[in-house]
Amino acid sequence: MTLAGEEAGTGRAVVLLHGLTATRRYVLMGSRLLERSGLRVVAYDARGHGGSAPAPDPRGYGYELLAGDLLAVLDELGLERPILTGASMGAHTALRFALAHPERVGALCLITPSFDPTLPRGPEAFLAWDALARGLRENGVEGFVRAYDLAAVPLEWRRSTETVLRQRLATHAHPQAVADALEVVPRSRPFESIDELAHVAAPTVVVASRDEADPGHPLEVGERYARAIPAARLVVEDGGSPIAWRGGALSRIILELAQGAGAGAHS
Repeated sequence: MTLAGEEAGTGRAVVLLHGLTATRRYVLMGSRLLERSGLRVVAYDARGHGGSAPAPDPRGYGYELLAGDLLAVLDELGLERPILTGASMGAHTALRFALAHPERVGALCLITPSFDPTLPRGPEAFLAWDALARGLRENGVEGFVRAYDLAAVPLEWRRSTETVLRQRLATHAHPQAVADALEVVPRSRPFESIDELAHVAAPTVVVASRDEADPGHPLEVGERYARAIPAARLVVEDGGSPIAWRGGALSRIILELAQGAGAGAHS
């Protein structure tokens, strides 16, 4: 299976992991600050997303496989202890990987994590995800947008939210694979209990948000992750647009993390 990606810059490596239905361009939102500051930035589209190939099995989008893809990328590029920077699904993938391979992680930047292992896991918990998958599979981008609960988004954010949805969904070479991922990823568990995060050994920053336009990534989940991970630092915007939407602000946080994680760590 082929993964589409790119890299830029030299120096210590930062690997970018995007969220469900996004692509590699939706982590730092086009910011080039990291490579201009002496870091090597590696970004790739998750299986079935962007320009990457679909999984051989339509059920093959669980976190154990996403973390396996990350290991393959690190091995292929010879990256030993990069800074893993993940948004939502990408954050959960990074955590799954860090728990399984602590020796391969130099630091973690977890952006708007959403997985809560205490929530009910019955069929009704996934109805909205299944509706999005069905809409995309049957009617493409328009079907996805119609299935998205824009009514839950504050009125002042609805137009921009819809615009972003259309832009993101239009970038995928294999939309049917994205529909498969929409059914599988939410049902997958990157870890079983929040207590497991106490075993994360890497320096960590959790970027959470008070963003009312994105109720799927609650502030309290990020706060719980930051409390559970030893010595993790929680970063939340004081006001204005969410940090997760601002690539320059995210890049500065990653730069600080790289410096604080120690000059002795290798890429």
